[in-house]
Amino acid sequence: MAIVGYTRGGKTWIPKFIESIDVDKCIGCGRCYKVCGMDVLELIEKPFEGDDEYGDDMGNKVMSVANSENCIGCEACARVCTKRCHVHIEVRDE
Repeated sequence: MAIVGYTRGGKTWIPKFIESIDVDKCIGCGRCYKVCGMDVLELIEKPFEGDDEYGDDMGNKVMSVANSENCIGCEACARVCTKRCHVHIEVRDE
């Protein structure tokens, strides 16, 4: 059974926790970092070599999942992402 959360009004919802970020889609804009208050994400150097499309080193950073254990499953990061690079999963209660 999936983990179930409750709203203040008592409605149930199923949280989806961050699993990964697709670095091929991520542009390192930081929107997801700014909206997450749980210190889940961090900006890192791209895990591969090469200049960006403008021929300089600007934009060679991407977001990374640094502290997945802090994620509360709200998916706010995915909602603000224009590139749809966040992967979320339901976690099964054991």
